[in-house]
Amino acid sequence: MESKYMYQLLQQMIDGDQHAFQKMYEATYQDVYRTVCFLVDHQQDREDVMNEIYMQMWTSLANYDISRPFQFWLHGLVIRQVQRFRVKRWRRCRIFERIRIFSREEHHWDKPTVMTEGIDQEISQAIQSLTDKQRAVIILRFFHDYTLEEIASLLNIPLGTVKSRYHAALQALRKHVGNLPLERMETINAYGTQNP
Repeated sequence: MESKYMYQLLQQMIDGDQHAFQKMYEATYQDVYRTVCFLVDHQQDREDVMNEIYMQMWTSLANYDISRPFQFWLHGLVIRQVQRFRVKRWRRCRIFERIRIFSREEHHWDKPTVMTEGIDQEISQAIQSLTDKQRAVIILRFFHDYTLEEIASLLNIPLGTVKSRYHAALQALRKHVGNLPLERMETINAYGTQNP
């Protein structure tokens, strides 16, 4: 995505242009959806989170600081909406836990092509085996190429916490897929830099 084009669309959106919003959605949807797929397990939940992300984008345009990179701002929206979803889900599960409305389901690796395209299936499954917190750090680091400092800013947590989650996640990935040679991690990184 070309930054200049994104900034033009953002300005048009600030001016209330809904057609510009549609163009922004089309330009960013695949990248956002890939990230959401790795952070949210169930299809219906992903759709809910996606709706919330784009609703939040529309309503928080006035808060966008044009001195910051657009992608960084967008990924911040994604992370915050995923975190809000998890809090809501946790509360919902606590409320209904005693009457067992939610039954535990075995996890299936039925991710859509848009998420797994260009990535090794074994690595994809290994990433899904991480904790939610570790997964967020790995996705932001390897799929979106953020530094650990930028990840700390996006997640609004201390840099030391990010480093701890990052190293724990790498250890877990190595256990899951063997030695995890450098070229396989580069496969992840290359996937993250593809144009959607």
